[in-house]
Amino acid sequence: MKRFILATRKSKLALAQSNWVKEQVEKANPDCRVELLKVTTKGDKILDVPLAKVGGKGLFVKEIEEALIRGEADFAVHSLKDVPTELPEGLEVSIFPKREDNRDAFISNGVRALDELKPGAVIGTSSLRRMAQLKRFRPDLKIESLRGNLDTRLKKLDEGLYDAIILAVAGLNRLGLSYRITDYISTEIMLPAIGQGALGIEFRSDDDKTRKALLPLHHKPTKVQVEAERAFLERLEGGCQVPIGAMASIKGDILELKGFVADEKGERFIKRSISGNVNEARNLGLTLAEEILNEGGKEILEEVYSEGI
Repeated sequence: MKRFILATRKSKLALAQSNWVKEQVEKANPDCRVELLKVTTKGDKILDVPLAKVGGKGLFVKEIEEALIRGEADFAVHSLKDVPTELPEGLEVSIFPKREDNRDAFISNGVRALDELKPGAVIGTSSLRRMAQLKRFRPDLKIESLRGNLDTRLKKLDEGLYDAIILAVAGLNRLGLSYRITDYISTEIMLPAIGQGALGIEFRSDDDKTRKALLPLHHKPTKVQVEAERAFLERLEGGCQVPIGAMASIKGDILELKGFVADEKGERFIKRSISGNVNEARNLGLTLAEEILNEGGKEILEEVYSEGI
């Protein structure tokens, strides 16, 4: 019997995702058993400060990657939107199960949709990406910071601290909380985060045994989508400190990528799209990023980083 150690965060969502992967690996490899190693990351410890102010991307993966490098775990399951585009030497994220719904969810106990909120209504999110797009669509709303796990965020809404909150559809679906979704926000209004709804499985590049066990979970269309989105982010050198969003979609052998960069207030907002063959996913992401940089994105990014948000 082969034994694999899967490193995971301790949150309900992380455990739900990891247990799902564990089941899929064991189903595809009847001679395998997967055990979970629960790891506390820096991002799990800091709950009272917006992620943009404490480093953003990497906060939820660093300790897990260290466990992989030390050989304490064989692979890890991440929400791909938490994974930096630059990985530690010797590790790779190259197995992508089929992507969940990548949209954002509007949740309210008072109204049915985002456009029904009254002027001055309080909406909760700590994502700069969501904030910038909200300010464009509904500049009359009051946006307040919202951190914590999904249960905590929903509880704060139920306690009346917010008129509405925005969460990722994928996380709610994976935790069996889809019934809490009041409305699905159109991607025309709100482009998702890079990799939103996708899981990335990370392991040591020289570990062929683990790679072989994980391969049955790999979904090529998801891989193509996230390759384009992450190339876009990589070229922009973006993290949680900048409002950036992108979404790749596939029709036949054509991939369409939409992306944006904005300032924190959503006043300067550059959104463009590009299409091409699915085999050119990475190049399409880099090209779209270059186009946005040349049209004013470079100045936005330089200002944001110089202010040290």
